[in-house]
Amino acid sequence: MIWKPHATVAAIVERAGRFLLVEEQTPDGLRFNQPAGHVENDESLIEAVIRETREETAWGFQPTSLLGIYQWRHPIKDATYLRFAFIGDVHDHQPEQALDQGIVRAVWMSVEEIRASQDRHRSPQVLTCIEHYLAGQHFPLHAITHLQS
Repeated sequence: MIWKPHATVAAIVERAGRFLLVEEQTPDGLRFNQPAGHVENDESLIEAVIRETREETAWGFQPTSLLGIYQWRHPIKDATYLRFAFIGDVHDHQPEQALDQGIVRAVWMSVEEIRASQDRHRSPQVLTCIEHYLAGQHFPLHAITHLQS
């Protein structure tokens, strides 16, 4: 058997001390997560995070830097996730747009609210990314190279 991690992207957006999250339906009930999802075939990481943010929040997303790369193994599923988290800004909100299947709503939360809701996070990556962002961690986007075939 060949081991294959799930390549995912996530958007870290802060505006006036509040962070953009989504509340989504999961097998474990309603959970909070950053706008995030799987990278599709023939899609760059940056294209994926822009697409996922639009689909899940109805906001356009402009990445400005890479927050980090996170490896997490789900404690119950036989799955490992490689998350590429991007810092950026949102624009062009389309409130009439239907959100992705399973997404209940996009919500702006303070860091205190995020910390207090840890038991409802989709994964430990949610708070870890916020804490790394608050610590000032970031890397230039040119650290990522997308080679086209």
